[in-house]
This record gives sequence, structure tokens and C-alpha cells, in this order.
Amino acid sequence: MSEPEQGNGTPRSGVDDGAHRRLAPRPLNRPAVDTGQQAVFGRPQGVAGAFSADRPGLNGHSSVQLAPPPPEALSTAFGRPRGDDDTLLQRPPVDLNGEPEVEPVFWEGKPAGDAWRDPGASAVIGPPAVTEQPDTGPEPEPRPGPQLSVPELLFGRRVKPMGLVLLMVAALVVGAGGGLVGWLMGRVGNPLTDGGVTLAEVKPGKERPVGSVADIAQRVTPSVVSIEFKGASVAGVGSGVVIDGEGYVLTNDHVVAPAVQDTSAKLTVVFTDGKRAVAQVVGRDSKTDLAVIKVEVDNPTVLQFGDSDELAVGDTVLAIGSPLSLSNTVTEGIVSALHRPVTAAGENGGPQVTYDAIQTDAAINPGNSGGALVDSSGALVGINSSIRTETGGSVGLGFAISGNYARKVSQALIRDGEVKHADMNINVRSASAETAEGAQVQNVPDGGAADAAGIEEGDVITRVGDRMVRNAAELTVAVRDHEIGETVPVVLARQGRELTVQVTLRSD
Repeated sequence: MSEPEQGNGTPRSGVDDGAHRRLAPRPLNRPAVDTGQQAVFGRPQGVAGAFSADRPGLNGHSSVQLAPPPPEALSTAFGRPRGDDDTLLQRPPVDLNGEPEVEPVFWEGKPAGDAWRDPGASAVIGPPAVTEQPDTGPEPEPRPGPQLSVPELLFGRRVKPMGLVLLMVAALVVGAGGGLVGWLMGRVGNPLTDGGVTLAEVKPGKERPVGSVADIAQRVTPSVVSIEFKGASVAGVGSGVVIDGEGYVLTNDHVVAPAVQDTSAKLTVVFTDGKRAVAQVVGRDSKTDLAVIKVEVDNPTVLQFGDSDELAVGDTVLAIGSPLSLSNTVTEGIVSALHRPVTAAGENGGPQVTYDAIQTDAAINPGNSGGALVDSSGALVGINSSIRTETGGSVGLGFAISGNYARKVSQALIRDGEVKHADMNINVRSASAETAEGAQVQNVPDGGAADAAGIEEGDVITRVGDRMVRNAAELTVAVRDHEIGETVPVVLARQGRELTVQVTLRSD
């Protein structure tokens, strides 16, 4: 049976071997060669091989550099056996006896039984590689298998319930035994310890009667604040006292002076409950080291003033503030002295600071400045201002500005933003003799209060009103204790005689 071949119409014969129909090889068809292409791509005239005869280096071996023979070990391992003239590139594998291990396919020129392995076999049309499966209907849904139990997960197989019970009992016994052994070893290891000890305690606890230090501190501490100032070149902490429900805080002038002088600095008031508020300076009195600032705060705790003139040496007082940046610090002491004049240099070349002080042995340290000095009733009787020390810390010599005078100055600062003081308009220095001491007049400016009263240069003032004057600082505080325009008697010594003149005080 034959059928025409597509393309050239040449019939192609076929052979039917009964099982498969084989096709005969395609007849060889060599098309004619174009003479022009042959001239371009063909060999030159007279060249029969792949290389031209005029290249003896390739056709001949005169210029070919042969490699040296391989070592004998490599020739023995990888070369053909001696006397073997086989030219095949690959030989079939053989066993120890020289017999082939697999059926020869491409060797000895014998075709294999499988047409797919015979390179000389004709093309064969065989059955499809995958046969169609008969339609048996929809596949049944897989049923879930049995689930693993806990014993199977733990032990890898099923365990009887009685075995599980025995295992749990054994585990409890081992655990209890280990705990007992550990307890016994602990008892034996340290005989000084006793795990069952219970220490006795006193019931009821500490009683705090009204008026105790703890009671006063609890009531007063919320009205004492910390004042922080921080700027580009300054930083520090002081104290202050809330004296009015509108947020007015009384403190020392030297606490707020650095923040006023440095425009980049900011004043912050910190209350005992942790609240913080930015403060603004209301007024300053650099001559008495007092200042008032204000913060915007709702319902602050206000500390009320007491009568500092009623204090006596030996009375108990408490100093409250933020010494060394430790806020809410309370120290207890007594009044060591009253009407102690204190003089200090002003801040950054300012006027000299002079005030009538309460001396106390309550511990006062840097940071207490501007804090409260309260009496045994919890009333404000002084503003802590300075200490006298040779070590830099508290040695029991602390000074507070009198509460009555601080109240008068703070009221003037809140009303007017500034305060004026009574003054005699004279310059004095401290003087002492064998029989007396006082403030000696250095000069008397024209038109002043002292000039109007007839005080002359060289006079030694020993008393102003009811207060004794023993040095220049005492004269200052004695005069400031009176009001501007008030006329006071002044006792002085002149050329060995004691005189009393009436001086009408004027403003400084």
C-alpha cells in the first residue's frame, strides 16, 4: 500500500509487519547548486581537502608542536590495553570475566530488539503512551481517619488507662520525695535560718498628735515649691512659698536674679504633687533679697503668715525647701537668735543686701533659699535666705528674713511691682570704743533727712527709736523697720556727749 508524499508528489512505499506499519526511508533529493553561490562558498580550484596545500603547517606536521608523551602511570590507567586495536569511542561494560553486563545496543553492529534503541530502525506508529481509563463514575469522598489520642502522642502507642494512672501516681511520689529531700537538705545546710519565724510588731502604730512635727510637715509642705531656672549659661534650683491663692510665690531675689539677667533662662515652679508651671517675675527688692513671682495654677495651697515678733530664742522651728535639689525636705531646729543683722554683697555688683534675720540651727543648705521657716503652729515666720559656713555646708548657722518684714515687702511688690524703704540719707561705718559701739557718720548729703535733723559728720549713732545700734548693718535694719515720713528719736554721741535728735525719715 502506498500514499503520495506531500511536497514533491513522489509516492512513498510502506511495509506492514502485522503489528505496526513502518515507513520506508525518504528518498535522497539533492537540489541543483547555483554556480554563483558555488563560486562564492565553494573550495578554490585544485583544493580537494579541508585545508589548502599552501599551508604546510596545517596539512603537514612540520610546524606542529607535539605535546610530550603522557606519563606511564596515566597511560596504564586510562589508555587502551596493549594489542587492542578497537577504535570505538566507548566499549560496553564487562564484568570480571570479560562478559558484557548489559544487553549490547550500539556495539558489534547488532540491532537491539527494541526499535526505539535501534538507530537504523524505521519510524513506527505505536499505541498512545497513556491509555484512557474507563469512566467509573464520581470518586467517593475520603473518610477521615481515626484521630490520635493523648497517650499515642506521648508514648507513640495506645496505653491502658490503668497504666496512665500508675504513671501519674509515680510522678507525684517522685515529686513529693524530691521536695522533702530538698527541704531536709535546706534545714541541715544552714542551721542559723528558720523558715517559720514571725517577728512581732506593735499595734497600734505610731501616734501623731496634732502639732507634732509630722503633722506640721504634712500641712505645710504642699505650700512650699521648688523653683528651677535654666538658660543658655545658667541653671539652678531654689525654693519658694505660695502666699496667695492667685498664684503669687514669695522667694529670695538671688534665686530669680540669674533668670532675669539671662534672657534665655526660664523660671519653672514645681509643686509637691509634680505639677509644673512657668513663672513670671512680679517684682524684686534686691536690697532685702526678696522677690515675688506668679504662676497660673488652680486652687493652690497657701501658707499663712505668723507674727515673727512673738518668737523667742529656743522656740521650735522647721525649715522646708529643696536643699541640694532635694525637694520637700524638712529639717527641725530652734531659734538661736533674733534681730541678727545680715549683710551680703549684691548679685553681680548690685546694691548691698541687708536684712533683719532670724538665726536658727535648723539645717539649711544651698537650695533652701526662698523656702519657709515655720513655727510650731505651722505659720510662716521667716524666709530662709543664707547660711554662714567655712565648709560650704550647714554648720547650724542659718538665717531667715523676718516674716513680718517679708510680708510688708511682698505686699508692696504685688501692689506696685517695687518697694521703697525708709532712709536717713547718710553714709556710716561700724565703730567701737572702750565704752560704746555704734555707727559712725562718714558724710551727710545736703538736703537729706539727717542733714535736716542736724546730724554731723563724726557723730556715732547708738540707738534708733527703741532699738540699739551697734554697727552699720543694725542702723540700716533699724531705720527700715519704720515707715517713710515717720519721725523717730535718734541717740548719738558727739564729742563725748550723748545727744538725741528727731529725724523724719525719707525714702531711699
